[in-house]
Amino acid sequence: MFEKSLYDLIRGLRNHKGNEKEYMQNCLKECRSEIRSQDLDLKATALLKLIYLEMFGHDMSWASFNVLEVMASPKYHQKRVGYLGAIQSFRPDTEVLMLATNLLKKDLTAASTTTIALPIVTLPHVITPSLALSVLPDLLPRLSHTHPAIRKKTIVTLYRLALVYPETLRAAWPRIKERLMDKGEDPSVTAAIVNVICELGWRRPHDFLPLAPRLFELLVDSGNNWMAIKLIKLFATLTPLEPRLVRKLLPPLTEIIQTTPAMSLLYECISGIIQGGILGSGEDADGREEIASLCVSKLRGMIMVDGDPNLKYVALLAFNKIVLTHPWLVAQQEDVILECIDSTDISIRIKALDLVQGMVSNDNLVSIVSRLMRQLKLASSGDRRAANLSGSTPGDSDSDDLETTIDSAPKSTNQAPPLPDDYKIDVINRILNMCSQNNYGFLTDFEWYIDILTQLVRSAPLPRPISDTEPMSGRSNNGDISERIGGELRNITVKVQALRPACVRAAEAILSQLSSEAPIGHPIVSGALTPVAWIIGEYSAELSSPDDILGALLQLIPKTSSPEPIAASLQAAMKVFSLVAGDQLTPWTPERKSKISLLMARLIHSFEALILHPNLEVQERAVEFTELLKLTAEAASSQQTSTETVHQDPPLLLTQAIPSLFAGWELNSVAPAAQKNVPLPEGLDLDEPINPNLNFLLASAESISIPVDESDEFETYYYQRPPATSISSEPAISKLSDGRDDVISSYQQPTEDTYLDADILAKRKAERLERNRDDPFYIGASNSIQRSATPIHSILQNSNGPDLDVDSIPIMELDLDKLSAGVEHSRPQANKPARRAPRQKIVVAADENLGSNGANTPRNYDSENSSDAVSKVRSNGKKLKQSLLGVDSTSISALSLEDDPSGRGFDPEAQQREEAEMAQAMKEVERLRLEMQRANERIQVAQGVDVAGTVVKKKKTKKPKAAEGNGEGEEGVTVAPVKTKKKKKKPAAIDDGDAGAAAGEVIVKPKAKKKKAKPAEIQESAADEAG
Repeated sequence: MFEKSLYDLIRGLRNHKGNEKEYMQNCLKECRSEIRSQDLDLKATALLKLIYLEMFGHDMSWASFNVLEVMASPKYHQKRVGYLGAIQSFRPDTEVLMLATNLLKKDLTAASTTTIALPIVTLPHVITPSLALSVLPDLLPRLSHTHPAIRKKTIVTLYRLALVYPETLRAAWPRIKERLMDKGEDPSVTAAIVNVICELGWRRPHDFLPLAPRLFELLVDSGNNWMAIKLIKLFATLTPLEPRLVRKLLPPLTEIIQTTPAMSLLYECISGIIQGGILGSGEDADGREEIASLCVSKLRGMIMVDGDPNLKYVALLAFNKIVLTHPWLVAQQEDVILECIDSTDISIRIKALDLVQGMVSNDNLVSIVSRLMRQLKLASSGDRRAANLSGSTPGDSDSDDLETTIDSAPKSTNQAPPLPDDYKIDVINRILNMCSQNNYGFLTDFEWYIDILTQLVRSAPLPRPISDTEPMSGRSNNGDISERIGGELRNITVKVQALRPACVRAAEAILSQLSSEAPIGHPIVSGALTPVAWIIGEYSAELSSPDDILGALLQLIPKTSSPEPIAASLQAAMKVFSLVAGDQLTPWTPERKSKISLLMARLIHSFEALILHPNLEVQERAVEFTELLKLTAEAASSQQTSTETVHQDPPLLLTQAIPSLFAGWELNSVAPAAQKNVPLPEGLDLDEPINPNLNFLLASAESISIPVDESDEFETYYYQRPPATSISSEPAISKLSDGRDDVISSYQQPTEDTYLDADILAKRKAERLERNRDDPFYIGASNSIQRSATPIHSILQNSNGPDLDVDSIPIMELDLDKLSAGVEHSRPQANKPARRAPRQKIVVAADENLGSNGANTPRNYDSENSSDAVSKVRSNGKKLKQSLLGVDSTSISALSLEDDPSGRGFDPEAQQREEAEMAQAMKEVERLRLEMQRANERIQVAQGVDVAGTVVKKKKTKKPKAAEGNGEGEEGVTVAPVKTKKKKKKPAAIDDGDAGAAAGEVIVKPKAKKKKAKPAEIQESAADEAG
């Protein structure tokens, strides 16, 4: 009488705030005692409270038998609580579930509609193959129930049973089809049938093609938007099988798109048109173009709806699919698509980037990249130097970072929100892909692209710090996007010969920036140093100041921790040194000798620190270059200098030996798959070890000690450090000119200042002014371009000064004869138009390849749309196993809805037994095969045959000798014994001229080519054989 109800439990839980766990434990104790009571009302109340507590995470599987007791109650309000507890707590592996089978069958045949609905609703949650086999005969008659709610629930439950027991469909499909064809059926039942057919249609669409007329009628006449969405999805799977449906579906789909106010139905209709291949079909080209334009216009309206990011996202999804068939229509919506790039929702930005990448062209490449560059610059979080400092010192305390964040928060109120580094890397990758696709076919201004690459190196996020163990591996950080940016600059330098000076200047700027921004005591982590150093070394002849660049390289080498940039910088430093010191025409003066000696001493000092580097590549280059420079320094010190009377040549090591190491064939770009086409030399086994005892030799090398003689000159020269000499040298970084601080804007490029730095803008303006200096159509600033003054302007300037005085204008004598003569004389010059200087032709070299099997170049960039299509095909098998209900439904795809001619049903247990027996039989067959193989090997060894086997030569068939005739036998006629065969054959013709032929030998004529016999001849031969 005083037990708690569910409402009391909820009120008590709300009253015990802060002490909910203890209150719940007390309630669970009460429920445990109450549920064991014999009073069904008290038991049902306790079960209802347990169901409520189970939603808070408390397990109630221990009360499964009590749930079964409440389910068996004759009272409906108690039975409903029991079935709710079964839905909440029962699982397919619940032990008492087998006891509930008879109860479910009994309630399915009850007279009350409310009672029948309880097991129908519960079965999808607890169904197993054995339970489905038991309740199916009692569930099928419910399809003919008088109440439409029971029929609707039964159809949905049958689909859930079919996922576990596929034979359900074969038994239930005739009745489901009958319900669908009934035009007087309740709309809710028809909608449930359409839902089931839609779920089954994408697995076996050919089974539902006969239903197309009825489904089309429902699509046209039904006013249910949700059912129309399902029908459109179903027709999207049927149109590839029946192309004639496209012409039939175009009018109703067009009407729905034009008239429906529901955004969900509008999008699903457009999505169904795209997925069904209607836009790309060959049927009704005019109607296809019309509906494509209609879809694009509606999607544009969905994007322009403010305040609904979901509509923008799904519209961009549809645009990504339409761009594959109608890219020109999508390109017309460039303005609204580019607006989505600046959306605050990161998912919308990514989908807009996917779409922009597929619609890029020569006309819109600059505008798209400019918007993305502005986004990267505005969303840059803080100063790069501070980011480099924080990224390079992972051991700093968190308090400093917290203080920095708190202090900088008020300053960033007017700035764009910071973007994650993953998004920035994605944007940079897409910029590089768009500009480099089709072998840079969309680029019209390569100087602009070089400036973009320079700005990207500055805006690229820093990679994660390299640990102490990674430098020994010799591999660079794969997550560093700056390395790819530098690789693009290197590709432009190699492929476009006309732009090599500009690319080398950009590499110099990047190198100077890395040298100036690197904090003291922290390593350089940018991956762009490797390709930039390669460019400087390979094309050192294009350097503007080789001495300064060499000094910058020597300053960067100690600050670099990754082995690949160090190796590239060593090589580049030696190449620049060979350019500086290898001039044969410069006399060998004392000044040059001192300069070269000091420079070599500096190189030796920098390289000696890397002789014991853990990376073998760096160690090898450092040792080689150090020894070479020591020999060169010795030769330079012994070489006498030139005087006014005596001429001395520089050392040959400087002018010939060292430059010859780097002079050779020009390096060209190679296709990615060219290495696969290189033939493997004969006798080369890449898997064979060079020395089988290599590990032992390396281990023993560490323990071997070589005695060193103290008086050894080799040891003294190479391993004893000479006394230090104080040489004051100015750091090379101080020689670099400071960048201009003023930002000069240009009205011709109003948007460049939003995504390019000030120094890049100043450089571009200077180049533009120099290029347009002689252009008569370009109006420049008066203080920057000095133009030739006409005589009237000179007179006015000399007479009036800077201020114009109209009264002081002098009066000039006008002679018409001289004027006309002058006009006639100058007419040919006036008629000659002024021509602009021809633009330098840009030629992009193609990649070299061996053969035609490798990857072709240029390699067209595949947008994410096409890659999505490939990934969908690859993951098709995985997709079939996914279901909204979390059940494997692959067995339905192999089930035919037609009747089984053998009359046997599907038994999952029997199928499992057959599979186990088949697996056991396969193992037994494999075991017997191995035993027979071993026995055969033993027999061959016993007979003297090698275990590896012997080469068996195929026995050649001897040609029969030609028959001897009367001296004029036929050519090619041979003698062969006649063999009896089962097939009836004509007797061979015998030569009458050969009377001496032995018995049993028959002269056979040579075989002739078979020809198709005419029908008359075939009939005659058949008649002869019958005769």
